[in-house]
Amino acid sequence: MCVPHAHSFFLPVFLPDLLYALGMARQSDRTRKAKKPKPRRADEATLTKAALGYLQRYASSRLNLRRVLMRRLERAARAYGTDKTDGIALIDTILDRCESAGLIDDTRYAHRTAEMFLARGESLRAIRSRLGQKGVAAALIEEAVNALERTTPRPDLAAAIALVRRRRLGPYRPRASREKYYQKDLGVLARAGFSFDLARRVIEADDEEALSRWLDEATTLF
Repeated sequence: MCVPHAHSFFLPVFLPDLLYALGMARQSDRTRKAKKPKPRRADEATLTKAALGYLQRYASSRLNLRRVLMRRLERAARAYGTDKTDGIALIDTILDRCESAGLIDDTRYAHRTAEMFLARGESLRAIRSRLGQKGVAAALIEEAVNALERTTPRPDLAAAIALVRRRRLGPYRPRASREKYYQKDLGVLARAGFSFDLARRVIEADDEEALSRWLDEATTLF
């Protein structure tokens, strides 16, 4: 005679309750995800606080900060059905105050950011593109790039060497694996905006000392 397992007697009783509890838990999860808090209204105090908070964390151009504040304004306008006209004028006033206080300065931002990108291994071509994306005017971009060319011997060479050093490419790889990663390493420099000839020269360098020697020679001839 087959005797049912003891747990089978309880399953029909508890199964509906179990399914109901699971369903309520899923519904509760969906409700928590769906209920996002409303953004704050985009008044002067809120937008000023947002601008100062952003500038405490990041350097910024005027246009880039304007984009940040506009996104906040647009979220508030959608949430409360308000007109953005007054908010746009308010944002421009806040930006004027930030400029007057020296908190934003596009010339200073362009020069410092260009120097930072070069030290990280960005080509002059990439630096121009990045500054443009950050809302820097074309004339200021050229001014910043020209300053790099005046103060840095062979800036693209220096940047390419900085990049392969940081990413451990080419002569920084174990000699046994250099051929295997040759095309990949060339691709990294090409995507960073360096010319093919410069990328090949740096990737094919005999060793780290050769790269240092090229930089020393560039400095001597500068």
